[in-house]
Amino acid sequence: MGRAIVMLVSLACYAAFFASFVYLVGWVGAFDIMPTHVDKGLSAPMATAITINIGLLALFGLQHSIMARQGFKAAWTKIVPQPLERSFYCLATAIVLAAMFLWWHPIEGSLWSVENPMLRNAIWGVFFFGWAFLFVATLLLNHFELFGLQQAWHNFQGKAAAPHTMKTPLFYKWVRHPIQTGVFIAIWATPDMTYSHLLFAVGYTIYIFIGLHYEEKDLVDEFGQDYIEYRRKVGKILPGIGKEA
Repeated sequence: MGRAIVMLVSLACYAAFFASFVYLVGWVGAFDIMPTHVDKGLSAPMATAITINIGLLALFGLQHSIMARQGFKAAWTKIVPQPLERSFYCLATAIVLAAMFLWWHPIEGSLWSVENPMLRNAIWGVFFFGWAFLFVATLLLNHFELFGLQQAWHNFQGKAAAPHTMKTPLFYKWVRHPIQTGVFIAIWATPDMTYSHLLFAVGYTIYIFIGLHYEEKDLVDEFGQDYIEYRRKVGKILPGIGKEA
């Protein structure tokens, strides 16, 4: 595959992922302008809806975790060009999210609904803070490498990427995984906690801790004692919580 084609494919994958991410913000927020959201979609009996929704969450977790493992990457890059490995990961994520947006089945009922306008606005502020925190965390680490563009750009220029070095800028001095911190904040900060939203929030929170368990194994393999010392000092997704000996 030519270098220009690789670059164009990477840009297309990034665009698909970015569009799915923007939709995810509105979908989780359950804004009325959204064609579908966590509380608006297909209908089915409660048991069926719960089963389908858990399946969609499991599909997201499996895709996100399996495709991030080194063994999968080694096999996958025998099929796809190395510079597109991360881009196709992002494209797969966009496809899985699209499936969730299309086939999620809302569940009737609500755990809480905040009526006070000032409190509702404060909760919405926390919601948007979580997404902003996530986005800034990607910039601090390397946004374009995380989403595959840097790899394709280096390939286009005909130069090798620099070896990875362990970095802990700003948010990473407070928590080891600020991207997931941002998601955690955003999915739980809602003035209207419906049962649909609760199922999504619980399911995604379970994925966070399972996924990070395997991600940290990879990070220890990559950075060794430096990462072991880092996780002894810094909490996992909340400051001071989840330090590991």
